[in-house]
Amino acid sequence: MFETKTLDKPDERRDFPRGHLETVHLTGLDFAIATFEPGWRWTESLASLAGTATCQIHHNGYVVQGRMRVRTDDGAEGEVGPGDVFVLSPGHDAWVVGDDQCVVYDFAGSMANEYAKPGGGS
Repeated sequence: MFETKTLDKPDERRDFPRGHLETVHLTGLDFAIATFEPGWRWTESLASLAGTATCQIHHNGYVVQGRMRVRTDDGAEGEVGPGDVFVLSPGHDAWVVGDDQCVVYDFAGSMANEYAKPGGGS
């Protein structure tokens, strides 16, 4: 099997306050590109849509541009930036650091399938 799609023509786009998500779905891979604008914070932009206090999506991510700070429900906190690859378990808040948009590629699948959808656990 060989399957390919271009990121220039995503399968779906979901807009949310101060950001958007574009998805590409292939056999065995649901891929998401998230763009977060300066001032974006999960608890302010997506909590009411998800219906949860913190993000309940698992992320396997790669930061393309910008910086993001993350705080997990158990109190751990850290920051990711360009070139960083990260794994983040459900139960966290996140926000853009600085004046540049933050662009994240996510390979975990649940972001592409559930993020920024009503009741999706975003």
